[in-house]
Amino acid sequence: MLNTKKVKDMYYLLHKEVVPALGCTEPIAVALAVAKATETWRERLAGTDAMPEKIRIRTSLNIYKNGMGVGIPGTNLTGLYIASALGAMVGDSKKELEVLAGVEPRHADLAQAYVAEGRVAIEIAKDCNKVYAEALCEGQGHTAKAVIEEEHQNIVQVECDGKEVFAKQGGTAEAQAEEDAYGITMDEIFEFATTQPFEDIRFIIEAAGLNRKLADYGIEHKSGMGLGATLLGWMKKNRALDEYTDYAMAMTAAASDARMSGALLPAMSNSGSGNQGITAMVPILAVAEKTGASEEKLARALILSNLTAIHIKHGFGRLSAACGCVVASTGAACGVCYLLGGNQEQVKYAVKNMIGNLTGMVCDGAKLGCALKVASGTSAAMQAAVLALDNIYVPGTNGIIEDDVERTIQNIGYIASKAMNEADNVILDIMLNKQ
Repeated sequence: MLNTKKVKDMYYLLHKEVVPALGCTEPIAVALAVAKATETWRERLAGTDAMPEKIRIRTSLNIYKNGMGVGIPGTNLTGLYIASALGAMVGDSKKELEVLAGVEPRHADLAQAYVAEGRVAIEIAKDCNKVYAEALCEGQGHTAKAVIEEEHQNIVQVECDGKEVFAKQGGTAEAQAEEDAYGITMDEIFEFATTQPFEDIRFIIEAAGLNRKLADYGIEHKSGMGLGATLLGWMKKNRALDEYTDYAMAMTAAASDARMSGALLPAMSNSGSGNQGITAMVPILAVAEKTGASEEKLARALILSNLTAIHIKHGFGRLSAACGCVVASTGAACGVCYLLGGNQEQVKYAVKNMIGNLTGMVCDGAKLGCALKVASGTSAAMQAAVLALDNIYVPGTNGIIEDDVERTIQNIGYIASKAMNEADNVILDIMLNKQ
């Protein structure tokens, strides 16, 4: 039986890691840093709404890579330069990962003009956290700086005219308690998801509803590459709409289509990623719809999926050369397995099946094509769940799989956080040197 601390930890993780995010979280982190720096700069100018004469951005390689080609909410534009300009123009730092909620169509042209004037400069910072964004605003004789580190909404430092305004202290007892909360296991996650009072966890259904709205938007507007809408159209023509896997793939891809093309709709993220939140939740929503699952069964499957994704992702680090789709779709596999009648052991079999399948999928930046990886992850999740339900799983004698599911999870985390580090440099080099 779970003790009180474990229960408290899991609620803490759900409320910390499953939060709304408007747009891809890497350019949004940059926009948030710019918004905070701009607000601080304007305070020195007695509240004027003037724009800085210059914005200088320094980001980690991972932030830069994931911000190059992704759509910015409310515009038909992509990239960190536009995100930076909009952060100064309409950003509200109090809204954190929804910092650009105030974007209107007219702001896109203004932001483009600001960038075209050469007012935004971006460089890659060396030897920093993989989640790092620093924004320096200059103008009218004053400067202001804001730094985000470790997590996409985590502002750790603010300066004005070279003097510290705010600094978050690390290494505190509170910070250690937060880190300790991640020390959970699959057995504990399953017990929590299946035994907590329904009224205490039903909030996750409303949270997942944000991602369903993105899916519906992606279908209606044929957003991005139109992958979800195309798959769904093909299924309707061939009368295959009742196929769980195809339907889950189409809806999940459609949500990613919408998000990556810049739809002005928030995603419910997981572990700092909207696509991870989409992948952890939309397949479960799709299967629940097709099976007529009760709200309580749905809520428990969603809790199981999200906590599994949080558990595995913690070993990856916030950003990695490994695609986060692997993490989120593993959570989805567990949720679908439970939704279709799977027990505790079968849920762990689903984890082994996913890690034995998709490990090694690389992240080559946030972009429209992420919808393809999301669809592949969803397909693999459905396969992993179905096999687990028949007690079929990758044995511990195979590769990085071990008999102990927790050691298997540690192995994939080690690969993502250590073995694939050089892949980031190679991928970015390819992206920057296309012919």
